[in-house]
Amino acid sequence: MSNPYLRLAAPGVRGLKPYQPGKPISELEREYGVTNIIKLASNENPLGPGNRVLEALRDIPDGELSRYPDGGGFELKQALARRHGVEPECITLGNGSNDVLVMIAEAFLQDSLEAIHSQYAFAVYPIAIQAVGATACVAPALPADSDSPYGHDLSAMAGLISERTRLIFIANPNNPTGTWVRAEPLRTFIEGLPQHALLVVDQAYGEYMDDPEYPDCVDWLDRFPNLIVTHTFSKAFGLAGLRIGYAVSAPAIAEILDRIRQPFNVNLMANVAALAALEDRQHLAHSVEMNAAERDRVQTALAGFGLHCVPSAGNFVLVDMGQPAMPVYDALLRKSVIVRPVANYGLDRHLRISIGTPPENDRLLQALGEVLDAASGAHSEAGNGD
Repeated sequence: MSNPYLRLAAPGVRGLKPYQPGKPISELEREYGVTNIIKLASNENPLGPGNRVLEALRDIPDGELSRYPDGGGFELKQALARRHGVEPECITLGNGSNDVLVMIAEAFLQDSLEAIHSQYAFAVYPIAIQAVGATACVAPALPADSDSPYGHDLSAMAGLISERTRLIFIANPNNPTGTWVRAEPLRTFIEGLPQHALLVVDQAYGEYMDDPEYPDCVDWLDRFPNLIVTHTFSKAFGLAGLRIGYAVSAPAIAEILDRIRQPFNVNLMANVAALAALEDRQHLAHSVEMNAAERDRVQTALAGFGLHCVPSAGNFVLVDMGQPAMPVYDALLRKSVIVRPVANYGLDRHLRISIGTPPENDRLLQALGEVLDAASGAHSEAGNGD
């Protein structure tokens, strides 16, 4: 049935499809009647928040919940400024980093302008671009047999820049591929940008990086005032349910973003939790260390199944199932394991699997092994029938 109000919507909105998050546990329970579910679909920190966060949330006075939070996020901006070595005027707070990405698109794009992203870039970029009526210019990704399979091709992205370009989105590391761009080529790319083009480097998974060639682009802000760096507390810090992220940029850009930032867009509990999470360095380090060890173990096990994984720098792996991935995804659901199909990215043979705790990863590998064995047995029987 067609929507009678679609003709009233803004042109960019008419052709949009809603962002599809990973299947919630409660939805799988309703649909399949299964229990004891593990969710490895949304790149969350399986350890959740640390004790400092939980204690800080419990200590919020009851009376504070009836009051609006600090709309300017003074204390949190001060803490983030100290963390990154910048002035508080460089910080823009958001209801998750998605909120900040949408603000950036709303502030700098319109129907006569363009934004560039890579072929397998985070799905929010094209949504934010199209919603404001701008044109998305999509650069082909690097080939599957390159050193960075399906990763950003900076030369291809540079070739799309025109006088209408206002934004370029680069996730580093990238979701859903897990690939990343080293400091030298990224710095060269920024140096070649015209001043009318702003580069947005999305470092949502940056806390998981420990390679000396990985650039924290916040360090480049003094040299490149047309640079915006986004971060989130949803991944390594374990605060996905509270929705809080931020951007770091030149004060002049932050001032523009603040003009359209919605009042009180970061709630009281998110403010409190983020402050506590920044102080809990031990929990962050433990989360990163566990992820690295388990990611290596999961990738090795998947290779033992004969599956190819894109080398990942995040808290997830992109796996080529060697066949259409949806039947495997559905079979895993019936075994109470939620992973993420990525056909919406044009990767219909792949699944994206978040890294869980050791017991969760054990269950994943057991379930996947059973699914693959069953599929292999079915193919064998079909072959014998011929």
